[in-house]
Amino acid sequence: MGVESLVIFLLIGLVAGWLAGQVIKGYGFGLVGNIIVGICGAFLGGFLLPKVGLHISGIIGSIITAFIGALILLAVIRLIKKV
Repeated sequence: MGVESLVIFLLIGLVAGWLAGQVIKGYGFGLVGNIIVGICGAFLGGFLLPKVGLHISGIIGSIITAFIGALILLAVIRLIKKV
């Protein structure tokens, strides 16, 4: 992975994590935490979305996929913290 790819990957994770943090209020983790949630969400979304028949391509598609995965991840974290 080159430097450009890494920067793009981190930016997509940042945007997706920030968006998910805005949708699910009260569970933002700051800049670094949002990047981590976004990156983990990208992996989760990239794994789950094709299984349900959704294939989104391009940069916007990557952000949407990471965002959906980050939403799922934050929802799971929210459920775990309640217990």
